[in-house]
Amino acid sequence: MSSHTDSNSHYADTTPQQEALQQEASLHGTSQQGVPQDDSALGSGPADRNGPADNGQSHPLEDPARQSLLNVRSEVGKAVVGQDSTVTGMLIALLCGGHVLLEGVPGVAKTLLVRALSTALSLDTKRVQFTPDLMPGDVTGSLVYDSHTSEFTFREGPVFTNIMLADEINRTPPKTQASLLEAMEERQVSVDGVSRPLPSPFIVAATQNPVEYEGTYPLPEAQLDRFLLKLTMPLPGRAEEIEVIRRHASGFDPRNLSAAGVRPVAGAVELSNAQAAVAQVAVAPEILAYIVDVVRATRSAPSFQLGVSPRGATALLKTSKAWAWLSGRSFVTPDDVKALSLPCLRHRVGLRPEAQMDGIVVDDVLGSILASVPVPR
Repeated sequence: MSSHTDSNSHYADTTPQQEALQQEASLHGTSQQGVPQDDSALGSGPADRNGPADNGQSHPLEDPARQSLLNVRSEVGKAVVGQDSTVTGMLIALLCGGHVLLEGVPGVAKTLLVRALSTALSLDTKRVQFTPDLMPGDVTGSLVYDSHTSEFTFREGPVFTNIMLADEINRTPPKTQASLLEAMEERQVSVDGVSRPLPSPFIVAATQNPVEYEGTYPLPEAQLDRFLLKLTMPLPGRAEEIEVIRRHASGFDPRNLSAAGVRPVAGAVELSNAQAAVAQVAVAPEILAYIVDVVRATRSAPSFQLGVSPRGATALLKTSKAWAWLSGRSFVTPDDVKALSLPCLRHRVGLRPEAQMDGIVVDDVLGSILASVPVPR
């Protein structure tokens, strides 16, 4: 949460805009009922805690595709401790065919999580360490001269996979970052005038360090908007960190997932069936209006100089449908929208410089918006 502290002397001589910022800052650290304060709302859904609502729909245990995807969390948990919400966010991205930006300090198991997830889903994964000297062809692939045939042949780059882990994406120059844009949006790579389709499913899981900014190239807003979700991976709690140390003391090797017991529990077929089921999730007109109201509120928030675009609204709709389906329901509720609002919108807005100086945090402003927008009944 924000470390911002309020004081009357600090705001003794304020402009109307600063007064509005102060009102938003006063909500920092509060816990409004039904408003998520972080990504933990995705850690376990109604289907995991209490079962689905009694709405006449089938129990989630009776849906093989849903149950197999829910089992993925258990498999990943054999290798990664205490990141259930991130795993759920990754599953939602796969269900929606979207990309994920993972943010966390080094050493919180971002790479291990992606590897364990791909193993549990029987998907191929490749990792690219983004560096200042990385070239676009190192990611997408390039033409290589074959001396035997005297012809140029295309050698596929690491982007030709199911889950591409772009490690420290903000360490590479914009030219190389931009090489991912076509792959992320069009699911294809064009080299020498020839378009080559990427495997299906395909998502990019990009990581960035929120602490070190020297020698980095911040992602432009246009590229940030291509990511469906931005998930934050916090440091583990004391009990979770003790469990991490205990596993390593018992011989756990993060490079050997099979020894840790991680096994495939779902595959491309189950994922395709799940995507078809998510597409059938119903959304009432009142929920559609609620999503639009939340998004439009970000455009008029005093703390934001950049609000959420219509693409962000459609992303919030898609992810809410996926979360509702994972939770065992065939319709979207306002709580589904609230649960996905922070990870879906936090990277699509920009704080004003004066808000940054006052210590205001994006998640806190979004929380105040969710608390103020009327919820449909």
